[in-house]
Amino acid sequence: MALAELRELKAQIQELLDKGFICPSASPCGSLVLVVNKNDGSMRMCVDYRHADIPKTTFRTRYGHYEFLVMSFGLINAPVALMSLMNGVFKPFLDSFVIVFIDDILVYSKSEEEHANHLRICFVCSWEANAIC
Repeated sequence: MALAELRELKAQIQELLDKGFICPSASPCGSLVLVVNKNDGSMRMCVDYRHADIPKTTFRTRYGHYEFLVMSFGLINAPVALMSLMNGVFKPFLDSFVIVFIDDILVYSKSEEEHANHLRICFVCSWEANAIC
């Protein structure tokens, strides 16, 4: 990277750390980081990953190894991929008592007892989907 890109990378990493979006990582995995110019002349940090590496959002730089604590909208298709996965997991229950929007899953019910049952169903579906992945 050029000196200007390294300065920008360091500043963006510090900003993400300050906001609590990333933390230092000890993961053995890590994607490459690119700094690209935006149309307005500013620079943007992009985490390079391959389709098989979508769950591995950690990234390495000369300034350290970090992992995202929140969904990074800088990752291409990450929100869409997550919504697609969650819609697949909860497909039998969509519009009955579950709504999925990006990284939010809304479970709604008519009573506390029904809600407890709906949550159990959702947790079991999530657990089973995680075991398959």
